[in-house]
Amino acid sequence: MRCPWPLHVLPGTLLLLVAGCDDMSRQHKENPYASPRSAPADVVQGSVEYHDAPHHAPALTATLLQRGRNEYHAFCAPCHARTGQGDGMVVQRGFPAPLPLATAPTRSATPAQLYAIITTGQGVMYGFAQRIMPDDRWAIVAYLYALRRSQQAVLADMTPAQRATRP
Repeated sequence: MRCPWPLHVLPGTLLLLVAGCDDMSRQHKENPYASPRSAPADVVQGSVEYHDAPHHAPALTATLLQRGRNEYHAFCAPCHARTGQGDGMVVQRGFPAPLPLATAPTRSATPAQLYAIITTGQGVMYGFAQRIMPDDRWAIVAYLYALRRSQQAVLADMTPAQRATRP
């Protein structure tokens, strides 16, 4: 069977296809649920749109940490892994690896900055404002601090009662 295209056309066509590839980590992300930059005429002055009200960090409790752990495992662990090392199942299947959560940029981030990253995204990570409720985002932030502390714990951090139950 004879090829319907002249062979000299194939390399040029392949070159055009490859030239169209782009690194998607630098692409503009539009959040359809974000507040508009200029208020439309039908919005009452001084009103607050849904999900745009300021959400303050709740009190730190064991229940909050447990909820943060559950939410982290559901939404964050596929990329960041349960340990926060950045080698989750999605990464093992070819997605770009995020920095480990214990590295300098994340370690030095304030709780409000971590909350903002979860809300709006950073790099190739998309924002979770539509997927995770504000209180649950704060719970994840609290869990991130607990996760980091647990990975840097030393025996001296444990109480005598905790040391006694240690295997």
